[in-house]
Amino acid sequence: MFAKNINRPAPLAAALFSVGAHAQSDQANSPSAAATQPRPASGARSEALLTKPLAGIDGKEVSMGVVEYPPGFTAGRHRHDANVFVYVLEGSVVMQVAGGEEVTLTAGQTFYESPTDIHTVSRNASATEPAKFLFFFVKDEAAPAATRVE
Repeated sequence: MFAKNINRPAPLAAALFSVGAHAQSDQANSPSAAATQPRPASGARSEALLTKPLAGIDGKEVSMGVVEYPPGFTAGRHRHDANVFVYVLEGSVVMQVAGGEEVTLTAGQTFYESPTDIHTVSRNASATEPAKFLFFFVKDEAAPAATRVE
């Protein structure tokens, strides 16, 4: 059987959405943009499952967790300073990094972000159904889980 080795660092889960999950640009908050810009929903949830130093790679760690976006949720612009691997478990999410194409992912599909990517789009593709995904970060031990980008 597999050994269950769980470390639940609350700072990782909190940091994922403290960098502007509801941030909108001044332009997006203008009355004319209000009709065309999706409004963020509240209540995104994140559960950190594991954070461990990587054996044989000094100063690096892996973090793993599950994120659930409620219907209509939109995250703000951010970056992770990590190699980020996403696997969609349920529903569908829309992802994009600066300079890349916007993609809609459904259950069983994956997404990758490099440590230098700026995550410009991260939202639930549905206004009626939740979406859930698993993430893995490979990052410097001292790096924050996420940083807001204006």
